[in-house]
This record gives sequence, C-alpha cells and structure tokens, in this order.
Amino acid sequence: MSGHHIMRRHPRPTGPRRRPVIALLSALIVICCAGCVRFPAPESPPPIAFAANPTPPGAQTNVPREPVPDSQSCNATQSLRPGPMPVPGQMPIRSTMADIIDRGRLIVGLDIGSNLFSFRDPITGDIQGFDVDLARAIAKALFDDASSIEYRVLSSAERTQALRDHSVDVVIKTMSITCDRLRDVAFSSPYYTAYQRILATRNSSIDGVDDLAGKRVCAARGSTSIGRLQSIAPRARLVTTTTWADCLVMMQQGQVDVVSTDDAILAGLAEQDPWVQLVGPGLGEEYYGVGLPKGQDDMVRFVNGVLEQLRADGGWQQMYDRWLSILGPGNGPPQPIYRD
Repeated sequence: MSGHHIMRRHPRPTGPRRRPVIALLSALIVICCAGCVRFPAPESPPPIAFAANPTPPGAQTNVPREPVPDSQSCNATQSLRPGPMPVPGQMPIRSTMADIIDRGRLIVGLDIGSNLFSFRDPITGDIQGFDVDLARAIAKALFDDASSIEYRVLSSAERTQALRDHSVDVVIKTMSITCDRLRDVAFSSPYYTAYQRILATRNSSIDGVDDLAGKRVCAARGSTSIGRLQSIAPRARLVTTTTWADCLVMMQQGQVDVVSTDDAILAGLAEQDPWVQLVGPGLGEEYYGVGLPKGQDDMVRFVNGVLEQLRADGGWQQMYDRWLSILGPGNGPPQPIYRD
C-alpha cells in the first residue's frame, strides 16, 4: 500500500435517525435562552458568614489591680556614676565584664515584635531597631565587635525574672525604671523618655482618656501602662496580651477598641497599619533604662559609660534619627543624674 490514506465518505443520516439530534439541540437552545433572562439585582449583596476571629494566645480579660508606676518617691532614675572606660577586650580582672568577655558574647534580652525598638526585618531576617543599636554599642565597648551578641526573646512579663536568674546579662526592651522594679533589678541611667498615650482607629470616636469608660483597652502584661490606666480610667475594660503586636491584631479584628502604652511603642504599631493613629495628650512619663542583675554595680557603671559616650559623640541622636524620627525632632537624650 502507498502511504496515502483513503478518506471514505459516509452518507448523511436522514429521516428518523436525525430526530434525537434535533430534539437535543432544541433542548439546549431552551436552556441557553433561559439563562439569558435578566432578573433584577438585589439592593445589597447577601451577608457573608465568617468564622469568628481567633483570640491571640494568652489574651486575658480578668486583669488584677496593679500599682501606679512610680519613679519619683525613690529617685529611681538616679544611677551609679561611670568610671574610666576600659579598653575594649581588656576588662578589669574578676569583673562582670571580664566574665562576659570570657564567655565570648553578650546575652541580651529583648523583644522582636516592638517595631522601631527591636524587631526582625521581614526581608533580611536581621533583628534591628533603637534598642538593638544600643545593645550593639555595649557589645562594641566590651569586645570591640558589635556583633558579639546572643539575643534572647522575652515578653514584657519575663524581663525581671530573666535578670533575677541571670539567664541574660542585660535587658534592653523599652523597660521603664520604677521604684517597684528596683527592688528586684538594677538599672542604668535613662536612655529614652516616653509618654503613655492611646492608639485608636482613624474612624473611632475616642479622642482621649475621658472616652475610655466601658471601652476595651489592650496592654501587654508586665508593662507599667496597666497600673496607670486602672488609676486614670477605672471604668475602662482592660485586656492584656503577651505582646504589643497581639494588641494590634485584636484591635484590627474588633476585639478591643484601643491600645494604650508609650508613644514610641504605639508609633511602631501605627507604622504597621495606616488605619490607626495616636490620640489624646500624654498620660504620664516613662523613663527607659537598661535592666541589669541586682548587685552588678561594675556593669551598671560600664553601661552608663557607654551611654555617656553615645550622648557625647552624637551616637544617640543618630540612633534617634534612624529609628524614631516619626515622633518628631525630639528633645535629645535624657540627662543622667548620678550617685556615687
């Protein structure tokens, strides 16, 4: 046979054999035409059922009474005067700093969810922020290597215990200096002054503390914000969470009405959501200090020496301009008050 195929022509069906096909085509035409009929659209779309938004783990509504933060009655912001700074890598024998040098790294307790102060960059994965730059400055003064750091993530409620059991060398985590905390830990001189405020959605009717009666107000456990809120807004309904990021999530989900804490922390939350804003005047001052284990006076003086250098050489202002300029030009670093 040749390579050509023979095309055979079959006779077209006629008569009764075509009737089923015609009937099928007629039915399809009826169906298609029925689909062309226009019905009036409803005035509004039907409601869509959503599953309930999950509450962040650890969120609590039964909040016990806490003391109002106090840094005045005991002169809490006074700290030990720094001495001459040793050469990096050459710490005094048997000092706390020498022990850290021998270990080979500074162990820093902080948070990775406090935008602007300490957070993980979503692109690089690096931990960065104002508090991180301060930790790197301390490591640089110890080792002459700003990267000789081990970070340990702590919630606000875990900070004091981490210093008491010496699982960290320092806590640099927007930790306010108060008389209550000084019973358990030591502090450097203040490195930042914050003011407690309120974060609300842009369409909220809440403009200040007078509007908080009956409203759900979120704060992270272990923060001084709770005691102040309970004092000045006793009819507010407090909700506490493990982290400040959880407070933002709960506000986005409509589970709380506002968040209240220091303006610097709230500004970091507002950076993550354009539909929220800071409202109302300041509710009280907070002085952030580097937390240290009690009894390590040499390390307190050393850290205060690092802070002195940052104030003197413009390093503090560079850190502020890099991370906190969203808060305005600022008033510069807080000035220390020393005791010998």
